[in-house]
Amino acid sequence: MTSAATPSGANTLVGLPASVDAMLELLTARGYLAERSLATVTYLSLRMGRPLFLEGEAGVGKTEIAKVLSAALGRKLIRLQCYEGLDVSSAVYEWNSAAQMIAIRMAEAVGDTDRDQLSSDIFADRYMIKRPLLQALEPDVAGPPVLLIDELDRADEAFEAYLLEILSDFQVTIPEFGTVKAPHPPIVIITSNRTREIHDALKRRCLYHWVDYPAAERELAIVKTRVPGISAKLSQQVVRFVQALRNQDFYKSPGVAETIDWATALSELDARSLTPQVVGDTLGALLKYQDDITRMQGEALQKVLKDATSEVD
Repeated sequence: MTSAATPSGANTLVGLPASVDAMLELLTARGYLAERSLATVTYLSLRMGRPLFLEGEAGVGKTEIAKVLSAALGRKLIRLQCYEGLDVSSAVYEWNSAAQMIAIRMAEAVGDTDRDQLSSDIFADRYMIKRPLLQALEPDVAGPPVLLIDELDRADEAFEAYLLEILSDFQVTIPEFGTVKAPHPPIVIITSNRTREIHDALKRRCLYHWVDYPAAERELAIVKTRVPGISAKLSQQVVRFVQALRNQDFYKSPGVAETIDWATALSELDARSLTPQVVGDTLGALLKYQDDITRMQGEALQKVLKDATSEVD
């Protein structure tokens, strides 16, 4: 059984941004141009030791927050990618049954038949395969890790309920082993694309923020930061085109990630401006469903393209 008391919170704040402005600077330095409201809730999450729950459309930068924090703070990033059917053995731990069986056979071979002692031995730490949630509770010399629980809405509600103990007390109870408690709580980022609603019980344990599509001005700054070789004219056209697409009735509107991908693709092709030919050839970097690509043809494409390329210096 492993147990550790949580020390005073002061130790866990060492190295963290001391203000919202410092948080904005930290994110910006890593190429993440966040709105002040997002920087504020991220700052509060770190200072209060509360999980941060980010909801929004796919591709708006929710997952990237965890990656940026990990790199900027020098903390290990532990990622749990959620999916339907995710269970404890994949997310928390499982026993190395093959190694346990070998240990049992060896004990029988030497005549060690003390069942209580054998049970204690085979359920020891060395036979445990630790998955992301358990890894995140372990101490680290660099400081508590960043635990990314990505796309929680894809997991089953039963797994969501299992997370409550971890997010409340930062501990897990293993029947054969005992309670494992983090000496310092990890930095927890939870994301959801809102394909289903997450239960209130879990949300209450978190600070919440909706990550929306960026306004044109901020998206333009993001493109210039992430695709430094792109011309001013093309970057403006790209952003105006993408912003216009988000007003269309698509199955999946392009997120910021797709904007960056498209701008990068156009830059690689040495495009100087958007034309019907270059847009048609690269639309798959922006739209990910054939029905959406088909809808953006002919007159529909010409109209959006005309609006995007007019009056751009």
